[in-house]
Amino acid sequence: MISRFKRKSLFEFLRYFILTVWLLIVAFPLFWIVSTSLKASHEWITWPPVWWSEDPNFLNYYLVWISGVFSAGRYTESIGPWDAFINSLIIAFSASLFATFFGAIVAYAASRYKILTDTQLIATLLLRLVPPFVIAGPLLLWYSFIGLEDSRIGLILLYIITTIPFALLVLKSFVDDIPLEYEQAAEVLGARRFQVIVEIILPLLKPGLAVTFLFLFILNWSEFFLALILSKADVSTLPMYLNRFGGGGAYGIQAALSIGATLPLVIIGLFIRKHLVRGLTFGFVKRHR
Repeated sequence: MISRFKRKSLFEFLRYFILTVWLLIVAFPLFWIVSTSLKASHEWITWPPVWWSEDPNFLNYYLVWISGVFSAGRYTESIGPWDAFINSLIIAFSASLFATFFGAIVAYAASRYKILTDTQLIATLLLRLVPPFVIAGPLLLWYSFIGLEDSRIGLILLYIITTIPFALLVLKSFVDDIPLEYEQAAEVLGARRFQVIVEIILPLLKPGLAVTFLFLFILNWSEFFLALILSKADVSTLPMYLNRFGGGGAYGIQAALSIGATLPLVIIGLFIRKHLVRGLTFGFVKRHR
């Protein structure tokens, strides 16, 4: 019979082996995008494939982000990659910030004053899970009527509305984990409600706010379908701009655009990594310690 120590060792080996294989599967697309962005055009489609260029260079990045060569030619869009980048940054950042703010207010009220039942919270989230193409037609007609079609404000308002349910659901769990006794003790000592929220609730809620903001930013930054329906030429986001290179065989150009579109998520994640790690483990540690 296999001893307990050997069974444990075998289990640990299998676990780490499976995790390693899964990591390689998940990380391979990222490696391939980086590799392709550094290849010359004759290396994009070859057999056997070129896993890593013998002479890696940043020509694709130069053509896309500096010279702007690929914002003309057969790609007749009126804006370039930097215009699309700025549009995405303004729209995603603004929508995520406001959705997190309003979601925090409603989450606090739902947790402390029970303005929403659990069933209503789930129903709110289910409304967000409605496929976008179901509401695309009515939204397009409504936006055309009120003059918000093809505008940053129109997309910001839409993204706020569609992401508040996520913010509400995530932040409510964080507020629930903050002991009510903290607020009661502060009020006994003479603190007003505004002081309690600013000096006690907000510092404890920072990890949750960071996690929620980054989650919403990823959703808004990568959203494609609604932006495609509600925008034309004046307001093009990065996913829309990247889509214009589809089917043209410009794989190195697409890869360089994709890397540029990924960097803001990495940078924001690095800036809030302390709150992000704490926020991702806060509820788990709280319930299982």
